[in-house]
Amino acid sequence: MMRLSILSDEISQDLGVAIKTAQQFGFAGLEIRSVDNIAPHQFDDVMVRSIRNRLDDGGLVASAFCPPALKCLAPSDPGAETAVVDVLRRAVDHAAILGTGAVRIFSFYRDGEVPHPRQAAEVARRVLARVDLPAGVRLVLETGTRSNTPTLAHAREFLTALDDDRIGVLWDPGNTVFSGFDSHPFPGDFEVGADLIRHVHVKDPRSTTGYVGLGDGDLPWPEILRALDERGFDGWLTLETHWRQDRELTGKERDEPWGAGISDGGQAASAICMRVLSGWLDELRVSR
Repeated sequence: MMRLSILSDEISQDLGVAIKTAQQFGFAGLEIRSVDNIAPHQFDDVMVRSIRNRLDDGGLVASAFCPPALKCLAPSDPGAETAVVDVLRRAVDHAAILGTGAVRIFSFYRDGEVPHPRQAAEVARRVLARVDLPAGVRLVLETGTRSNTPTLAHAREFLTALDDDRIGVLWDPGNTVFSGFDSHPFPGDFEVGADLIRHVHVKDPRSTTGYVGLGDGDLPWPEILRALDERGFDGWLTLETHWRQDRELTGKERDEPWGAGISDGGQAASAICMRVLSGWLDELRVSR
């Protein structure tokens, strides 16, 4: 059965608050992004070990690690490529310390309005050839709003061109809707790439205008959860709330979701959405 987690900084920059909130709602994991106003790609080993110990003490696991790996324009010179490699190398080392099997990556930002997944894959191949994955760690490619893979169809094209079996898909249909490339990614786009899905981000967009409380937006999440279950998906559902009761996240907060800005108002909004998501999964269990 699918397991529930939430991005830590969608609750708070205080990891203790995030842990207590996850425990309160029966979530089994936290997906680690920013902590203590430090961006995930700026963590050091000591901090990562501390996070792991605190999760262990709280009876939680790290469902994934979410640095901004390949979340930039495709590098066009050796120095820029090495910088991308360094972020990813640190990320997989830190994922191993955290004990998580998933590191989120992107397919580079689009250079213009049109996605070019195959061209992005050619650059990604050079980067990935320089990165060794520790045992048990996999990469999950996000269907990212501004990336070269905003849909599952684009992700399949990217992965086909890349031809690297270390990588699955982190499906975020909210990003797909918000990107404007597919306003109804379920069931159509889902059927195109359901077999690639290894991890799921859950949030609810309202067209391309913003995010709302879970259940109030454009995505039929109960139907999506049922379809995932019927296909035997037993991975993580990670709530990425992105909705706040009294404000809209800015574009910068969505693109660089770390620090106090992303967490402001997050605990109250996330608690509402955690309750909704838990209820949907409970209903699915009862109906099986």
